[in-house]
Amino acid sequence: MNRDYCNINIRILRPLCLLLLVGILCIFPEIKAQASARELSTDSNLTGTTDERTNINRPGTSQDGDDLKEMNIANTVTVTYDNGNGTVNGALRILITLTLITLAPTLIICLTSFTRIIIVLHFTRNALNTQTAPPNQVIVGLALFLTFFIMSPTITRIRTEAIEPFDKGQIEQQEAFEKAMVPIREFMYPQTQIKDVKLFMEVSGTEWDGENISDIPNAVLIPSFMISELRTAFIIGFIIYIPFIVIDMVVASVLMSMGMMMLPPTTISMPFKILLFVLADGWNLVLGNLIKTFY
Repeated sequence: MNRDYCNINIRILRPLCLLLLVGILCIFPEIKAQASARELSTDSNLTGTTDERTNINRPGTSQDGDDLKEMNIANTVTVTYDNGNGTVNGALRILITLTLITLAPTLIICLTSFTRIIIVLHFTRNALNTQTAPPNQVIVGLALFLTFFIMSPTITRIRTEAIEPFDKGQIEQQEAFEKAMVPIREFMYPQTQIKDVKLFMEVSGTEWDGENISDIPNAVLIPSFMISELRTAFIIGFIIYIPFIVIDMVVASVLMSMGMMMLPPTTISMPFKILLFVLADGWNLVLGNLIKTFY
């Protein structure tokens, strides 16, 4: 009985809902949406004026690219520098900053003194046989600040010769990039060995007189600089290892003479290494002489 009663109610409610919907549609007035060429009245809720319309003329009437830019504003994206004074828009500055942050690790490793410093610091820690002291975070942080200290004159030149003139609108973007690369190239070239440059020149099939730095393209100078940095860092690491190897050999000989062959020599030699490093003021010697290799 209850099921039949519910079915009857559903049959009655469906037509009533349809009638109610039709009545609502008939009551509301017709709403039109169109793009009008008439000037907007002051009472309109729309924004903008007829001079700011995206379509000045009907689509399909342009004859060339310049005509298309004038007729359909929405078809182009233009970046302006605040009426030509060189000031970049805030949103564009954020985009450029994020791009540079993404490329920053690659630029620091390939174009600065960071590679040599980080490798020498790792060699020093391994020579002391302290495993994780100092930890990687401390080594990387120290390498970054030493890199900033060494590269400060280069960074200052880039700011004064490239960034500030470009920000003031005195030079174009391509010229700013070329001026920014000049201090970096002048930093890399003295640290690069000629044989490394000649290697990449021969591979690329480019002739070079062996003297003029301007004839070396960036694609050749950068990998040549990195190879030279690796070679120099390994040479410095070998020199650092020598006194600590002597300590290991002395400790191993003493243990062998005492018949303590089962005791690892590194366990006994590590405190003596740390003591020698502290008494000789090792960090001052290593970092001071490492910085002087760039000057």
